[in-house]
Amino acid sequence: MLLPGWLDAAAQLRLVAACREWARPPAGMHTVRMPTGGLMSVRMVSLGWHWYPYGYSRTAEDGTPVKPFPPALDALARRAVAEAYGPDTGAVAGAAGYAPDIAIVNHYPHGARMGLHQDRDERTDAPVVSLSLGDTCVFRLGNTETRTRPWTDLELRGGDLLVFGGPARFAYHGVTKTLPGTADPALGLTGRLNITVRQSGL
Repeated sequence: MLLPGWLDAAAQLRLVAACREWARPPAGMHTVRMPTGGLMSVRMVSLGWHWYPYGYSRTAEDGTPVKPFPPALDALARRAVAEAYGPDTGAVAGAAGYAPDIAIVNHYPHGARMGLHQDRDERTDAPVVSLSLGDTCVFRLGNTETRTRPWTDLELRGGDLLVFGGPARFAYHGVTKTLPGTADPALGLTGRLNITVRQSGL
């Protein structure tokens, strides 16, 4: 479910300011090294639980305790799921009793991308809430079986809300590119920020 412009300008400013605070050490923003040895082109910080390839821990990359999951994001994500599904909320797995406890903030500098992947490190099929800030990106939402077609490419702009649950919960997805210079200048943000909120089931 895509809700364009779901975050107004004031909400976007608040979230960008919060992301700057979350990015500070300890347990701050870092570059992830994959098991293959390669480095991800995005930088990230986790809240609630620390994500690493491919699991979660209570300790961040620098060995310090992960920052807590903020109550404000909890309320925002619950509202996002309720508004995305509306009267169909009860029919979507994990939506009616949505209880998020993880946020992963990704910063995409110019030229960054994210390959197609599934969010399978949680022990629940509750929806994933994705909030976009800054530069527009091309988001590829694929199928649940393979990284190949069929897929749909969407432009996600600053302020957009994307919720994927139900049959789409384990779809392959990624970001093929960002569009530099498309962010609202008032944000003072270079690149794109993506906040994904999840329920861990841990």
